[in-house]
Amino acid sequence: MSITLSNLPWLGIALAFVLSSALGAAWFTALFRKQYLFTLGRPANEPQSKDPIYFVGPMICNFLVILTTAILMQWLNITTYGAAFPFELLVGLGYLVPNTMNIAINPNMPRPIAYGVLTGAYHMVAMVLVCTVLVALK
Repeated sequence: MSITLSNLPWLGIALAFVLSSALGAAWFTALFRKQYLFTLGRPANEPQSKDPIYFVGPMICNFLVILTTAILMQWLNITTYGAAFPFELLVGLGYLVPNTMNIAINPNMPRPIAYGVLTGAYHMVAMVLVCTVLVALK
């Protein structure tokens, strides 16, 4: 298998990046902020950190996941929504959610299952969004 970067759907990658980053920002700072802070054992009224790593780091990781997803979809010739759906489930439930749970299960995480469910759900929703955009703009 070979990949030519110029053949990737760069407009789709860019739009998927913007939309999934916006979803992540909304998910963790507006929609589920209190639940997220609870999973971390933090007070519900704790101010949000201004440290750039908490903004830039997730965006870099997000971009790499989207780029990898676009490459895999090209290699596997996933060009329809029907083909994308099982791929989304496989990647989400096979990689993203278990990896999130694995990261959460450590002595520094006060509520690992709750964290894994909340964050894993974001990753699943984001993967569906990403694959939908990549198919639409292939």
